[in-house]
Amino acid sequence: MPYQDPHQTEKCRQLRRKLTGPERRLWSALRSRRAAKLKVRRQYPIGPYVVDFLCPEHRVIIELDGDSHIGRADYDRERQSRLESAGYRVLRVGNDDVVNDLDAVLRGILQACGIPGE
Repeated sequence: MPYQDPHQTEKCRQLRRKLTGPERRLWSALRSRRAAKLKVRRQYPIGPYVVDFLCPEHRVIIELDGDSHIGRADYDRERQSRLESAGYRVLRVGNDDVVNDLDAVLRGILQACGIPGE
């Protein structure tokens, strides 16, 4: 996905400053290689899209779904299909899952990256 909007860098910076509660909680658990030494980036541009979290080594994208995704199912499906056709695996996680069972979410991320549970 070679296309990148020249304004995306600033857009990503703004999104990083305005993380939702669940995004902040998940980032706290993932940052600085806290989860199985995985390098994870947040609000990262891939082609025309900005993904919530990306583990570049394993080409796994973690997308948090909450209220902002209501009514966007068709767009989300198309976006996911394009990301997958570019060789990424997309793991969709509900905001409630991050809030209520962060350990299960982390196990799912590790599994998506092919890392046995710790």
